[in-house]
Amino acid sequence: MDIPAKLVKELRELTNAGFSDCRAALIEAAAQLGDSADHKKLIEKAVDVLRKRGQAAAAKKATREASEGLIGHYIHAGGKIGVIVEINCESDFVARTDAFKTLCHDVAMHIAAVDPRYVRREDVTQEMLEHEKEIYTAQARATGKPEPVIQKIVQGKMEKFYEETCLYEQHYIKDETQTIGEMIAQAIAKLGENITIRRFSRYKVGEVSVTAAAGSVAEETPTTAG
Repeated sequence: MDIPAKLVKELRELTNAGFSDCRAALIEAAAQLGDSADHKKLIEKAVDVLRKRGQAAAAKKATREASEGLIGHYIHAGGKIGVIVEINCESDFVARTDAFKTLCHDVAMHIAAVDPRYVRREDVTQEMLEHEKEIYTAQARATGKPEPVIQKIVQGKMEKFYEETCLYEQHYIKDETQTIGEMIAQAIAKLGENITIRRFSRYKVGEVSVTAAAGSVAEETPTTAG
């Protein structure tokens, strides 16, 4: 299939993927969409194809040990909010690349803006989950809808809860078409190593700080004057 170089170039600029990967994604997208594909739909479908491939590649690398990395940081304008985040990779070589440094900065900036409470959905405590489900169930039952509908409503609200409170589930502040988890998957595909957000701390003047680590409970630490 003949894919114009201009189209490949546009997809590369959007995704930072390689030439051959972009061309292959466009070919697959064109095959899926058929003759009805216009320019916009073709690019959107090709982006989806690249994301799925990136997530598949990330899944294969996820079991590899990531013990190197960097401490990223971001101080919001005015110095009222600050974030430090530890992001791990497999080698010091990747940790020193501009792409990895940019990733650390962007994640820290996102945390400063969106204020997640947990790293992943698996880190939410059972107590917190039961508390949220109880509230959502009571709200849904107050509508008088049948039980099967109530359960679907609660499930939808729980997914929204994860999206609002868990870093990996949140939509990236600078590009809401992708989640932080998808952004990490793309970085894994691009840099060729397992990459994981291990922990972060967010500080705001006059408020308690929030520290969250993968596999542990988020903690709130009061700031004190010395």
